[in-house]
Amino acid sequence: MFKKAGRSVRLFSYSEDQPNELRGLLIPKVVREAEVARSRSRGSFLSLAGAAGFPLMALGLFAFVAFAGMQSYGLLIARAQLASPTITIMDPATFAKVSLGYGPQVALSQDSFFTNTRDALIEGSQTFVEVDLSANMLRYFKDGVLAESTEILAVGAEGSWWDAPSGLYKVEKMTEQEFSTVAQVYLPWALTFEGNYAIHGWPEYPGGAGVGGDFTQGGIRIDTEKAKAIFESIDVGVPVLVHKKPSEVERFTYEPTVQGVTAPHYLIADIETGSILAASELDDPVPIASVTKLMTAVVAAEKMNLDSRVQVTSPTFVHSLIPRLSERASVSMYSLFQLLLVESSNEAAEVIAGEYGRDAFISEMNRKSKQIGMLQTQFVDPSGIGPENLSTLTDLFRLAQYIHHSRQFIFDITIDGRIASISGFDEFVDLHNFNGVQDVDNLVGGKVGETLAAGKTFVSLHEVNIQGSKRTVAIVLLGSESRTEDVHTLLGFVESQYRH
Repeated sequence: MFKKAGRSVRLFSYSEDQPNELRGLLIPKVVREAEVARSRSRGSFLSLAGAAGFPLMALGLFAFVAFAGMQSYGLLIARAQLASPTITIMDPATFAKVSLGYGPQVALSQDSFFTNTRDALIEGSQTFVEVDLSANMLRYFKDGVLAESTEILAVGAEGSWWDAPSGLYKVEKMTEQEFSTVAQVYLPWALTFEGNYAIHGWPEYPGGAGVGGDFTQGGIRIDTEKAKAIFESIDVGVPVLVHKKPSEVERFTYEPTVQGVTAPHYLIADIETGSILAASELDDPVPIASVTKLMTAVVAAEKMNLDSRVQVTSPTFVHSLIPRLSERASVSMYSLFQLLLVESSNEAAEVIAGEYGRDAFISEMNRKSKQIGMLQTQFVDPSGIGPENLSTLTDLFRLAQYIHHSRQFIFDITIDGRIASISGFDEFVDLHNFNGVQDVDNLVGGKVGETLAAGKTFVSLHEVNIQGSKRTVAIVLLGSESRTEDVHTLLGFVESQYRH
């Protein structure tokens, strides 16, 4: 055990069960060697930068627990495949692990998650580039030690294709003078990642003239000499960790409680701005029942071919209120989505997961949840029938936002069972929609759930008038005794508080 930057870190090897203490640097402390004897030489911890051309080596998993700000979560670094670094969130109570692979990661926009991910890389003696767009700082770590630090001078325009979101990436291409055909400038010492994003020196026009300070094209610009120094000491494949805080948005007044709501956990919030209008017990993980099927639909939409037909092997270990698949040999994926989201079919959930590979599908559900920032969520099956399917109001609101912005057709199906642009797949007639709310005509999407462990659960979107504007608000109910009554109470609260 050793202390650094006001906290204790201990590393455990699962294979040997022996403590191993590694060097690390917790920003902004000065670079120094750990004042303890190392049990391994530097050569036994290969940097990710040297992955290309080296054989894969299984070196085990190292659990980093007790990191400040992660609450009940820790971080793992998996080294089994050096060419594909894995940052894994681990719940020490259940040892459930979900990998964060390459690509945008919404969770990394959160300060604590970004800091702990970076610190885990440092403690693991990894080589990587840290791009903190919120602090306008870029740092290059070589084997866990800070080698270069420089101010970010400028970035691409907000919303442009050069505007890099928070995520874990890798250097894909290195070019001493990258010519941008769009901007018509040269980008010196360019390190390209995720296709369109790049770290480079100050751009120059053909002929050598530097661009002006109002130039808004290009990627992440740093001092040209610093860019050259990093370029000359880095390799293709080195990870790039990007942190960018979400833009500040106007907030409505936060009201902590609403009288008369039967659910112990409830939330109503503006889906676009994230403004919380009313809430209770935001971050308590509790069972969520068939609300789970929203994530099942997300993963299926992103990982499976929705134009395909699936062979039906009706699962014998789950039951649906309206069984429809036992007599069928095959069914279209689109029809499975209808059953899943309209009639909350447990059979449809299991057939979808089984087609992909059930264990792999559940792993993808957990991976996706962490990718979009659902850090206190756990899925153990695709239907929600198990009481170990847990989430929080905050996490489920993030899921509703993700679906609303990126997979709106999922909410569309929950309302009328159809996607307007798709026809000819109506294999099931007279579907019974369980998602409606009596005497509520502003519902634009929602998924209901109910089990003995979870009570009544609900995630829904409603169009309401707030301060003279039509807004879309999300309602999340967990543990409700009366879903209809609670929805009416929350909508009535918004009507009285925010209509004018």
